[in-house]
Order: sequence, then structure tokens, then C-alpha cells
Amino acid sequence: MRKLVYHVAMTLDNYISHEDGSVGGFANFMEGDHVTDYVESLKAYDTVVMGKATYTFGYDYGLQPGQPAYPHMKHYIFSKTLQFETEPDPQVEIVRENELEFIKQLKRGEGTDIYLCGGATFAGFLFDHDLIDELKIKLYPLIFGRGLRLFGKSTKAVDLSFVDSKSYQTGALLLTYRLNYDSAHA
Repeated sequence: MRKLVYHVAMTLDNYISHEDGSVGGFANFMEGDHVTDYVESLKAYDTVVMGKATYTFGYDYGLQPGQPAYPHMKHYIFSKTLQFETEPDPQVEIVRENELEFIKQLKRGEGTDIYLCGGATFAGFLFDHDLIDELKIKLYPLIFGRGLRLFGKSTKAVDLSFVDSKSYQTGALLLTYRLNYDSAHA
């Protein structure tokens, strides 16, 4: 079975972006050994899932509507409202309904682990339904004070098992954990 891996940047105070979805502050960490490692790690995925806000966030960085953000991956964008003016690239598909069953089928399918790209609300939805298998947290030495939390508004409690860690010269850390839904604490 394929794992769904939430591979995301986070501040020390548990935020993946500011309240408006912007990522100012992370801009100081757009270069360095952690970036090289992250780009290399993306080669291990053949599929990416994300919500509308994460996909359209790419427009600010040159992504054209309907085009893949990661050319070597099949993209599944989960949205009931996202529309493209032209036919999207074959690598891009919008999932409008039966989101949970769709993710379960992806996980049962053939291929590599699945990259969950950003999105506090979508990640919280998948987390609340026990569908995220692994966390890869790119922890940056930043404090935002407020913003969008790792799992949005979810209040679910789950125990984690440590898998690996790596430190970088930039002060960033990569922390990997497995989620243990069956041993969640109260």
C-alpha cells in the first residue's frame, strides 16, 4: 500500500503560512542545502495531491492554470469550484467528489508514495479521517506568532513514531514521523 506523506514547511510555533496564506519569512530559506535535499526528495514521488488554495498559490510563482506544478507527477487537485479556461494538462485532474474514497483508492493503487503538498485545511481533513501516513516536517527557525496551523482547525490527537531526522547548515531540520492512529491519546 502506498503511503500518503505530508511533506511541508513549518515554523517552530506550528504554522505553515501566515493567516492570509502568504509565506513571508520562509523566503529567507529559499536557498541552501535543505532546498537541494527537498528538490531531490521530490523525485521519489509520482503523484501529488493538494487542495485548490495550494494549487492556485503557485500562480503567484509562474504556474499557469491547468499546468502541473511538478512535471514528473500526476496531480490531483481537490476542489468543488476550481475551473480552468482551457483543457488542463493530462497530468492535472480535479477531484470534485468522493474525496475520501478517491484517496483510499490512490493509496491502494500502484506507484510510489503520494506527496501531500501543503494546505492546512485539506491536510486537516485527511488527518481527521486517518489518511495521512507519514509527516516530513521541514522545521525552520522562525516564529510567526499566528497563522495557518499544520492541520488547520483539527483538534485530533495522535501519537507519532519517530522515523528520522536531518539537520542542515541553514538551521532547518527535517523531521520524519509515522502517524499511529490506533494509539491516539485522549
